[in-house]
Amino acid sequence: MSGAASHLVHGMGMAMEAPTWPAITMADAEAALAHFLAAGRLIGLDWHSPRPFSAATLARTDGGEYFLKRHHKSLRTPAALAEEHGFMAHLRAGGVAVPEVLEAASGASAIGLGDWSYELHRKAPGVDLYRDRQSWTPFLTHDHGYAAGAALARLHGAARDFTAPPRGPHPLVSSFTILPARDPLGATQAYMAPRPAVADFLADQPWRQELADLFGALGEGLSDRLEGQPSLWTHNDWHPTNLLWSDDGTVSSIFDFGLATQTCALHDIATAIERCAIPWLELEGGIWRGVADADAALSILAGYRSVLPLGRDDLETIIRLLPLVHIEFALSEVDYFAGILTDRDAAMIAWKDYLIDHARWFLSLPGQAFLAELRRGALA
Repeated sequence: MSGAASHLVHGMGMAMEAPTWPAITMADAEAALAHFLAAGRLIGLDWHSPRPFSAATLARTDGGEYFLKRHHKSLRTPAALAEEHGFMAHLRAGGVAVPEVLEAASGASAIGLGDWSYELHRKAPGVDLYRDRQSWTPFLTHDHGYAAGAALARLHGAARDFTAPPRGPHPLVSSFTILPARDPLGATQAYMAPRPAVADFLADQPWRQELADLFGALGEGLSDRLEGQPSLWTHNDWHPTNLLWSDDGTVSSIFDFGLATQTCALHDIATAIERCAIPWLELEGGIWRGVADADAALSILAGYRSVLPLGRDDLETIIRLLPLVHIEFALSEVDYFAGILTDRDAAMIAWKDYLIDHARWFLSLPGQAFLAELRRGALA
C-alpha cells in the first residue's frame, strides 16, 4: 500500500484516524508544482504530514526538498493564505528563521486548483524532533521550553512594525475580540455574526450561562489588563511540533503560521503555556490524567525574558489570561467542524471539552495549584 493510501492523521485525542482531507498524491503534486517553476521536476514524495486540518507532504525534486501544503478552499483561499505569507515574509526580512514561501509563475504565493488551495515552502533547516508527536504535547525538556520562549520573543520583536490589519473570520484562525471586551458575552454574540455555523451549533446549548460562569469565575479585571496592550501580529499556535531544532538545542526554524493574526504579545505567551505545559490529550476512560508542569511554563517565560522584558504586571496578566486564552480558537474549531465538516460530534468536543472543560480545570484543585505555583515562580 502506498504512503498516501495508508495515511492516517491525528484525531481529537491521542488516536490516529483516517484523514478528512485525502493525502497528496504524485499526480496532485505534479499538477501543483507545474505552477511553481523554481521548484523543479518532481521526483518523489518522502513524507505525509499527520496533521488533520489540511494535507501536506515533503516533495523531493531535482531542485531540492519542498513542503507542499493543500487546503480545501472552504478553509483557505489563496487570498487568505497570502495574509499569513505576508507576515512570514516580514519576519524573514527581520531575521527570524521561518520557511521561504515560493511564488507561483503568476507572482502569487498560493494557487487555486479546483476545490483546493496550494502553497509551497522551501524545506526549512533544522531537525524535526517532534514530527511524530501530537500537537499540544509537552516539550521533551525544560531547556527546549527555554529555547522556545527565547525564539518567541525574537519573533515578537520582529513583528512590532508589521502593520497589516487582523485577518478576516476564516475558520481555524485565532482572534482577540472577546477577552479584551468589557461585555464578553456581547463580544461572543458579535463573534458569531460572520460565523453562522457557530450560532447554529450553540442555538440549543446554554452557552450564555456557561460562558458567564467562566468569565465571572476567571475573568475578573481581565479586560482592564488587556485593553491597553499593544496590538501585535502573533503566531498563536506556539508548541513544540511547530518548531525545528539545532544540535545545540536551540530553535532553528518556526513554521505553521495558519493561526497567525493580530492579537498581543501576552496572549501569544499565554497560548504557548496553555499548549505546552498542560498535557490535555492524556485521557484515560474519558478522564484527564495529565499532570500540569509549572516548571515547563516557567522555562518558557525565562527564555522569553532573556530576550525581551516582562514586568510584574505583564506576568500577572499572562497568568490571569491563561485559563481563558483558548476560548476564541475553540470557537473557531466549532466553526470548522460544524460549518465545513458538518460533524456535530467533533464540534461538541471543541465546545465542551476544549473550551468549557479546559477553562473549568483551572478552577479545580490541581488547576489552582498550577496557577499558584506559576505565580510564585514567575513573580518571585
